[in-house]
Amino acid sequence: MGEFTCNLKKYRLLKNYTQEQLAEIVNVRRETIMRLEAGKYNPSLKLAIDISRAVEAPIEDIFIFD
Repeated sequence: MGEFTCNLKKYRLLKNYTQEQLAEIVNVRRETIMRLEAGKYNPSLKLAIDISRAVEAPIEDIFIFD
């Protein structure tokens, strides 16, 4: 399986969202955002799309699978 890189924290901070705020927007727990940012969790397609829309950045810039 390839390498997973997550740039979510960068885009979350550009929108001035806390982990809690972003989690509420995309209907997940804060721990899910924390695990995503640490690269320990691969999002579902729906979650990736919801996050992309929330932070107004392309999915492929936020989540990178090599």
